[in-house]
Amino acid sequence: MSRSPNHGISLPPIEPGMTIGLYGGSFNPPHDGHRHVALTALQRLSLQKIWCLVTPGNPLKDNRSLPPLDKRLDQTAQIMNHPSIAISALEAKIGTNYSAQTIRWLTNRYPKTRFIWVMGADNLANFHHWKQWKSIFATLPIAIIDRPGYSLSPLSSRAAQTYQAWRLPEKEAKSLSANRGPCWTYLHGPRSDLSSTRLRSQKDEK
Repeated sequence: MSRSPNHGISLPPIEPGMTIGLYGGSFNPPHDGHRHVALTALQRLSLQKIWCLVTPGNPLKDNRSLPPLDKRLDQTAQIMNHPSIAISALEAKIGTNYSAQTIRWLTNRYPKTRFIWVMGADNLANFHHWKQWKSIFATLPIAIIDRPGYSLSPLSSRAAQTYQAWRLPEKEAKSLSANRGPCWTYLHGPRSDLSSTRLRSQKDEK
């Protein structure tokens, strides 16, 4: 598959004043659940773009069987297939290993761009295990997208409880980008029950 401005290892096009959602993950494999999270964020947060940051590897997981980065980039581009969703291997390009490092690099380099960190509710449940997770909360707004089986447990997680006072009501989600961290919101709505873990398990059983 040929690379385009919305697909590749380079930084996607960016202009001052843009509002961009950052959606990171190993995307192993990418699926319609990932697309659901990205589209929900686009629609509910008034974003101009979503960047799917396909990571070289998840520091919290065993990456020995992780498919090559190029393959996951191509697969993610095929699943997302939306003009407002860009696919990038930015972390491989700039040499960052953790989300906090990537966020710091972007916010320092593009101070006039408004970034929002986007993730599924399953990640909120273990967010306190992420390296410098409090730094992420302090740096930029965060949008949590509901996932099946996670509607209640993430909201009792350490991260959610720590920053409960900074939670923005869902009805005010469109104003999230106007806030600085810490500020976060939890978006409910139609959910996808797909997960990369489940898809890998089904593949192994064949």
